[in-house]
Amino acid sequence: MSFNPIIYFLTLPFLSILLQGCNDEDTTLLSTKSIIYCSEGSPEGFNPQTVTSGVTTDATSNQLYNRLVAYNGDEHEISPSLAKSWHITKDGKKVTFYLRKDVEFHHTSYFTPSRKLNAEDVIFSFNRILNVEHEYHEVSGGLYPFFQSIEFNSLVTNIEKINEFTVRFTLSRPDSSFLANLATDFAVILSAEYAQYLSELDSHQQIDLLPIGTGPFKYKEYRAGSFIRYLANENYWQKKIDIEQLIFDITPSNTGRLTKLLAKECDIVAYPIAHKKIIERPDLILNEITSFNIGYLGFNTNNPPFNNKLVRKAISYAINKEAIIDTVYFGKAETAHTIIPPTSWAYDANIPKQEYSITKAISTLNEAGYPNGFTMNLWAMPIQRPYNPDALTMAKLIANDLKKIGITVNIIHKYEWSTFLQLITEGQHQAVLLGWTADHPDPDNFFTPLLSCPSSKQGRTGTFWCSKEFDKFISQSLQTTDLNKRKKYYKNALKIIEDEVPLIPIAHSKRFQARDKKISGQLLKSFGGINFVEVNKN
Repeated sequence: MSFNPIIYFLTLPFLSILLQGCNDEDTTLLSTKSIIYCSEGSPEGFNPQTVTSGVTTDATSNQLYNRLVAYNGDEHEISPSLAKSWHITKDGKKVTFYLRKDVEFHHTSYFTPSRKLNAEDVIFSFNRILNVEHEYHEVSGGLYPFFQSIEFNSLVTNIEKINEFTVRFTLSRPDSSFLANLATDFAVILSAEYAQYLSELDSHQQIDLLPIGTGPFKYKEYRAGSFIRYLANENYWQKKIDIEQLIFDITPSNTGRLTKLLAKECDIVAYPIAHKKIIERPDLILNEITSFNIGYLGFNTNNPPFNNKLVRKAISYAINKEAIIDTVYFGKAETAHTIIPPTSWAYDANIPKQEYSITKAISTLNEAGYPNGFTMNLWAMPIQRPYNPDALTMAKLIANDLKKIGITVNIIHKYEWSTFLQLITEGQHQAVLLGWTADHPDPDNFFTPLLSCPSSKQGRTGTFWCSKEFDKFISQSLQTTDLNKRKKYYKNALKIIEDEVPLIPIAHSKRFQARDKKISGQLLKSFGGINFVEVNKN
């Protein structure tokens, strides 16, 4: 019999921890006190400020941390979280937050806080991002991709402590998405006291690796490529957490996750395959939700031949999106014609749909100066995401399409996720299959992080495309709360994307999840990462 480290881990140390403090009458089986979630990859770290990867935000943001404000309900209204209320001045340039007074940080084996959350924690959390001279700014590389893509440092000119539980943000300009951005998975609040403690130990890096937050779960253990173990936060300010342990069983193989679900080794699995098989099982449930997302083919516009927009247009004509929807998404997605889904209020149905025409593709490629085609590298993501459940298959379909117009495609699919992202950021690719899941429902969360000039400098979206005219329109939209004006500005921005083709939108997909019937509560959201706070095991 082969040794299974996960089973050993669950049956010995877990059992002893769970049974501590229980008498013979109320001792409960381990299986009723823990939830095991089979995830698709390893996190890049434990602080979502420093990454935009969905793998990391799923594993950390809503489990370990809270934000000043949050989205609530089906209408996605911004609601109180760590801030019980807020006030915005008439000119939109000062936003004051009034903090709760009863929020405790995690008590762990590596840190015990001496006080509750206050204004110092909010100031520390954001000044670390804003101030390049800050002691913690360069820890973990000094990159804060989401905040840098929305030019947070040019928007926020000052954060001041009014009193122990009141913080005021001063903005350089009114910004209609400011609160929405503070409700994203990335705008988490860290402990300033923990940071000071680590500074005294000269262990700054630990702040992103051994996390301290205010969320419903607290960090206990991580074994890279194997599992993450969280314990319930016994002092959680919002509600009592019913489950005692949350396990992320890291299983990159989609077949492996399905096998574990069927064998009862996982309670919930990410991105399940074999939907029909799951539906036929009376003990399992298949959940789905329409996501605010986009799967796309991005071009490295810094390098030839993709610095030529005619080449990009030729490829857009050659790709059979309908075949991709049928084969990769099994029909469970909408063909994407722009970067924003049709459910967004900024969607413009008048933007022409990208046409599939081999004849036009060949003609445009000739016009671009490549009558005999060329050879290119296409990088395919090594993991499943809602916006692209099978990048390798998608890459093969695209390769077959481009072969018809004389382009030979070499598929790059050999790197693990964190290495893949790093190399894309460095611009090692020519073209890449990537995507984006919105962090909030405001359409700016598609425009700015994906295609703005500040975002292009980070390289995380793979295009390195920058248009001052495009940035002008999205900036104008953020400076008004008039919805009709915002629609007009975004329509102009969409026209620029249609003309320039820095990326080819492929699909807006649904997100799926399979679970045991014993698991109840809502886990999936239409945007942002997953959240276990309402999930229970019956």
